Amino acid sequence: MLHIVDDEDVVRDSLSWLAQSRGIAARSYADGAGFLEAAGGGFDTEGDCVLLDVRMPGMNGVAVFDQLTVRGLAARLPVIFLTGHGDVPMAVDALKRGAFDFFEKPFNDNQLMDRVQEALAQSRRAGEAAAVQARLESLSAREREVLDLIMAGKMNKVIADELGISMRTVEVHRAHIFDKMQVKTAVELAGLLK
Repeated sequence: MLHIVDDEDVVRDSLSWLAQSRGIAARSYADGAGFLEAAGGGFDTEGDCVLLDVRMPGMNGVAVFDQLTVRGLAARLPVIFLTGHGDVPMAVDALKRGAFDFFEKPFNDNQLMDRVQEALAQSRRAGEAAAVQARLESLSAREREVLDLIMAGKMNKVIADELGISMRTVEVHRAHIFDKMQVKTAVELAGLLK
């Protein structure tokens, strides 16, 4: 989902149309506070990106970006700043602080949408990695030990001997691990954790 945050109706409408022409779902917000309120509800598992105007009445784009950073969302939510009043120091500062990119208005539509698609892909990868990490954290300490030995290529009997447990217990742990990690085979598990 592309989130467009700009105080100008015409800019929001134009960017929404441009995104839709590329098959990108878009949602627009007239101010930073409205966007931050919506951001509290979480984001799309298919990836998100924010086109954020720097100069807006009330909360400006930089303040919105700071709030995303404080909330721990900036890594999962690439931000592309847009401005009609940009300068080189502002762009450099935004990029140093973790912005995905910085475009000065007027911008090339194709270049902007290419970067949006790259940002969405990055967001998707970050979301997938976070989901895998959450699944890993759901494993018990013993399941984690069994997982490590499975990843080392060890058979159930060897795992049982090394951990001093029965082979049936290893099989139960293995089934729980596969269930929690949402895989059916050790090969899928290895691919997920590579």
